[in-house]
Amino acid sequence: MIRKAAAADLPGIGEIYEAIFEQEARGPVYTNWLRGSYPTTEDARQALEAGTLYVGEEGGRLWGVVNLNGIQLPEYDEIPWAIPAEPEEVGVIHTLCIHPGQSGKGRAKQLAAFCEETARAQGKTAVRLDTWEGNVPANHLYPSIGYRFAGSTEFFFHGYIREILNCYEKKL
Repeated sequence: MIRKAAAADLPGIGEIYEAIFEQEARGPVYTNWLRGSYPTTEDARQALEAGTLYVGEEGGRLWGVVNLNGIQLPEYDEIPWAIPAEPEEVGVIHTLCIHPGQSGKGRAKQLAAFCEETARAQGKTAVRLDTWEGNVPANHLYPSIGYRFAGSTEFFFHGYIREILNCYEKKL
């Protein structure tokens, strides 16, 4: 089941983030995140308070988390988007995370499909997202489920990390 997150989910969301950091400490590395800086439980709390945080759950345990809102980072202006949409017509997927113990089960596809359905229900006409150029699974996943590679550019993420992010879009 995928649902809106609740305050009681924050510790479990933090566990997902921590499990990803632990997995990456052993390798391979698919994110360019910094433990203690991003993502954090505080980032999740802010999305929860904004009403844009969703979790995947099975048997009382969280297997995934995503922030779906309309916030396009300033660097999005540098991307040659092919799907025309006014800013208010765009849903943006941020920090789609699957617990490493749940990888390979189609969970990311489920969460992406949920985001598309939710954005469509909100009147959005397109979904956009970005992912680190080194995130092999994500850069394989999104084109496989109908997302178009729109371009890449350097982002100054949260003002502390410079990275090249690949941007994708999908018409709803």
